[in-house]
Amino acid sequence: MKTHLPKVNLDQRKWHVIDANGAVLGRLAVQVADILRGKNKPVFTPHLDAGDFVVVINAEKVRVTGKKETEKTFMTYSGWKGGEKYSTVAQIRARQPEKLITHAVRGMVPKNRLGRVLMTKLKVYKGDQHPHSAQQPAVLTPAK
Repeated sequence: MKTHLPKVNLDQRKWHVIDANGAVLGRLAVQVADILRGKNKPVFTPHLDAGDFVVVINAEKVRVTGKKETEKTFMTYSGWKGGEKYSTVAQIRARQPEKLITHAVRGMVPKNRLGRVLMTKLKVYKGDQHPHSAQQPAVLTPAK
């Protein structure tokens, strides 16, 4: 048996725009990761990049459930001794709300070269304006 490799046509990649206003962060990230990988297409192959581009707008209005706004912490490390910094979801939302969605989606794509390529197709903006209108993105409704 030979493994069937579908032809992935790079010219026919679609663009999707998702409004994160009121969407739950985890459910939104799953939906975005599936589109980036191409799991919504019949030509999905685990080791190929068959996904589409995704533009997420209104990143600062994404919702987290429970007490995650104040109790969930993210850690960064500078590489120096004692260089750990912890910040909550509320602090990240105030500074760089795009990082909330990017961090959640990055955890749902493969941790290899393919995952790094997939993350370049994700565009996240904190306002409702984006510079990708020339690509005519199709509007997707986020999972509630």
